[in-house]
Amino acid sequence: MRASDDTETRYQDALNQFVTFWGEMASNWGINRTMAQIHALLYCAEEPLDTDQIMEQLDISRGNANMNLRSLIDWGLIDKVRRSGSRKDFYEAEKDVWTITARIIREREHREVSPVREQLQTCRETLTDGREDVEHCDDLDERGEHLCRRIDNLIGVMDVFNGLSRTLLPFVQQRNIEQVKQFIRFAEALQEQMPQKATERRQDEETENGGNVQAP
Repeated sequence: MRASDDTETRYQDALNQFVTFWGEMASNWGINRTMAQIHALLYCAEEPLDTDQIMEQLDISRGNANMNLRSLIDWGLIDKVRRSGSRKDFYEAEKDVWTITARIIREREHREVSPVREQLQTCRETLTDGREDVEHCDDLDERGEHLCRRIDNLIGVMDVFNGLSRTLLPFVQQRNIEQVKQFIRFAEALQEQMPQKATERRQDEETENGGNVQAP
């Protein structure tokens, strides 16, 4: 085998590994596998690809390709481009990883977190007759209060996700790597303190329980 053939083989093997991995990773995150594989292929492509090339390289149908190409355009991850002398549609992916990350964060918050939060709030309003204060859970009967508290817990989690997205997004959009690293270091420092805080809480509870036992 000539050196050029060996180089091409290694390139194709690496490309196939990357496309497969990208699809599997996205699938674990709840994103369509084929959509992610098309994105990976276009991200690595040196030039825009047409639908036929995408179908051939990924061994997918035209309908599957077209559906996922439209989704990628909606996400802002790829663009449709024209080439002079050709009537075909070509597609190219955004190459800047910070722009890609920012768009994924924004779209996932818009498509997933916010709608879930809105539906949870609707469920809560149905239960509490439109009252929004957490304290109103106490005004319900035992079953209603139990359900109200469970819904509030989930709303709190969604608010945390929203807060994280909105906090990180400006740093990602501005490509402020150092600020992102500082945020990560701060989170890691908090994580290191968690076992100590948990131990202190257990000790406080044991002390309190011991006092209760000794009380007459």
